[in-house]
Amino acid sequence: MKLYYDLHIHSALSPCGDDDMTPNNIVNMAYIKGLDIIAISDHNSCLNARAVMEAGKGVVKVVPGMEVTTAEEVHTLCLFPDIDSAEDMGEYVRAKMTGIKNQPEIFGRQLVMNSQDEIIGEEENLLVNALDMDIYEVSAETKKRGGLFIPAHIDKSSYSVTANLGFLPPDLYVDGLEITSRGLETFGKQYADFGIITDSDAHYLENISERERFIDEENKNTQKILGFLCKF
Repeated sequence: MKLYYDLHIHSALSPCGDDDMTPNNIVNMAYIKGLDIIAISDHNSCLNARAVMEAGKGVVKVVPGMEVTTAEEVHTLCLFPDIDSAEDMGEYVRAKMTGIKNQPEIFGRQLVMNSQDEIIGEEENLLVNALDMDIYEVSAETKKRGGLFIPAHIDKSSYSVTANLGFLPPDLYVDGLEITSRGLETFGKQYADFGIITDSDAHYLENISERERFIDEENKNTQKILGFLCKF
């Protein structure tokens, strides 16, 4: 089995996400590009995940998730087995926010939408800030809810575990690693024993992945990720 995927997509909820990143636009673009499964992973929130999942029914499978920013300012991809688990983590994460308010004119709007692409609210707290949760706590809380914990874009020079901590802690529980297409040649070899995924980190519709990245059951390092995704 092969699953063509993009597990790191931002909606209009993320302040850096384009306003056109609505539930139906995301789902339809993923369908046009021939993807089997996608994940909504907004910054420190999953308020639009349920709407995208509803929009995706019968079109493309949607995994609820979020891109959590740890106290060390490391971006981590957290994917959950169902919307209830994701929203429970969302409430936990919200309690760990600094309370800094968003300034839409500077950072962008943070739009909460329903499955009909209607705006039903705006998140007031700035979502891109680091939380009062270290990377070990984020990993543990994700695992507690049956989710996958994957340090994001680890080859980047900022907001990555290798850039901000200097290394991948050997005692940190991870289910896989996300590496950008640019870093695959170098970091892919260095971390070849881990399940590796490559996503778009799309903030605009045109950046959603093409049908080129897949998770294959023949790759033993990604079998755990594949098994998780096959439940959707």
